[in-house]
Amino acid sequence: MSKYEELLGNDSERVCFRYPDYDKIKESGLTCVDMHFHTCFSDSYTRVSNALSLAKKRGVGLAITDHNLIGGVLKAYESNDKDGPLVIPGVEISTWGGPHILVYFYTIDEMKEYWEKNVKPYLARCPWLAIDKGTEWVIDSLEGVNCVVSGAHPLGYLASVKGIQKAIDHKRLDADLAKRLDAYEVICSGMFRNENIKAWEHADEYGIGYTGGSDGHLLSELGNVLTVSETDSVDGFLDDIRKHRNAVMGHEKFLITKMIMAMTSLSRFATMYPISSFAKDIELIWYHGTKNRPVSGQKEQ
Repeated sequence: MSKYEELLGNDSERVCFRYPDYDKIKESGLTCVDMHFHTCFSDSYTRVSNALSLAKKRGVGLAITDHNLIGGVLKAYESNDKDGPLVIPGVEISTWGGPHILVYFYTIDEMKEYWEKNVKPYLARCPWLAIDKGTEWVIDSLEGVNCVVSGAHPLGYLASVKGIQKAIDHKRLDADLAKRLDAYEVICSGMFRNENIKAWEHADEYGIGYTGGSDGHLLSELGNVLTVSETDSVDGFLDDIRKHRNAVMGHEKFLITKMIMAMTSLSRFATMYPISSFAKDIELIWYHGTKNRPVSGQKEQ
């Protein structure tokens, strides 16, 4: 852990709350990846090309994890230079009922195969909103898939149940479900410090690993939270998360940045899918308590 300790400021923990020093990162010999970043392929205005350019400038990699869609990742792989940043194939699945699940794949083909079978058929009219399948169904569908699965912002955002731990705390899901994940996102810059610490504590309680990401919707957020590994390949990086050999470093956003990010995301939704977004909210309220979206309007018992 000597390389980690040097980068993390001689911190004995694998989780360090501090702003990344990009100059130190370039000198460290470590691979640092923002594992949760959005582009214009979902609820952000950030172009993939701009994200790749900034990642290269800062000496970090990124996982493009758009909501339920993989077009941003495919674009990144098509346009990335040979000396460009490491790109981890990923997607953030918004499950019916609330929790968001981050899925990272070892190859583009494996990502496409999973998405075509298990996400695409259940997309809403606005594909960025919750798919028609619940958290348990999604986790079941990932059994045997060559991937790493992490619970995004486990304590959710404010009053929402967009984190699996919040759903567990509210008795909507069983804690055993979290134990089936590979990791929790223990630093998400959109969360408050106490929420990230709780996510870290729960990850240790469940015996699962750590990931960290900015949940960035603004270009400037890229790299504010990083998952750190000693390996520089996708395979090695994801294996390190699975085997609990990685570290996480980063810092939460200032309140004003959180507000700007929220307005950016909402404006993207409003301009692209104003009617379907509203309709989906009504459906979530109407079918509250169901595991998946009922077929043909029939409420599950």
